[in-house]
Amino acid sequence: MPEVVIQTENLTKRFGDFTAVDEITFEVFKGEIFGFLGANGAGKTTAMRMLTGLSNPTSGKATVAGFDVYKQPENIKKNIGYMSQKFSLYEDLTVMENLQFFGGIYGLSDNQIKQNSEALIQELSLQNQAKKLVADLPLGWKQKLAFSVAIFHNPKIVFLDEPTGGVDPSARRQVWDLIYAAADKGITVFVTTHYMDEAEYCNRISIMVDGKIAALDAPGNLKKQFSTHSMDDVFYQLARGATRNE
Repeated sequence: MPEVVIQTENLTKRFGDFTAVDEITFEVFKGEIFGFLGANGAGKTTAMRMLTGLSNPTSGKATVAGFDVYKQPENIKKNIGYMSQKFSLYEDLTVMENLQFFGGIYGLSDNQIKQNSEALIQELSLQNQAKKLVADLPLGWKQKLAFSVAIFHNPKIVFLDEPTGGVDPSARRQVWDLIYAAADKGITVFVTTHYMDEAEYCNRISIMVDGKIAALDAPGNLKKQFSTHSMDDVFYQLARGATRNE
């Protein structure tokens, strides 16, 4: 059996009378690329905040990287990486200064930061850009760098919130190449996306509707289940029944 790195059981988050996340139960495995989809208002952002230790659940259970979301949120934060929907590096610092800064935040030693930075600069072919301000990089390069920084400390899990939003198709493909490489190293990738073609790249997909998980399976199985050849159609068939919006 593959190692379970995220496990939830009836995980719920309420805000007053509103139930944002309604008793969701699922598992994510080591090295898996797990797509977490849902239309606006479905509850996926709230669920991700609970899993990353940023928000306490109202009820239910969850462990991330072996740590309890109620009792050990700081341990969770140390064992995950996170890339937000909005660009998450400091644009007024150089590429190298960003690597040094985040390496320090992640608790890496000076020697680890040096070694990891050199390897990353080489991997991304950023030798000529290492001393440039991040603000001066093209968006596609920024996104690749932001993802690489999110896994700079070799976390067990990396959470990606719309990692390819706004970038051109070529850069999107390059980001996904990095995602595959991370998964091959055993890093679990938990990713949200609005691009249904990207959902095809995931090992399994969860689709949330109105705070509940409406479907969860491999892309091919979901297309068979909903009698279609397109993940767009699967998503539409489920999302059209939604009753709420953000």
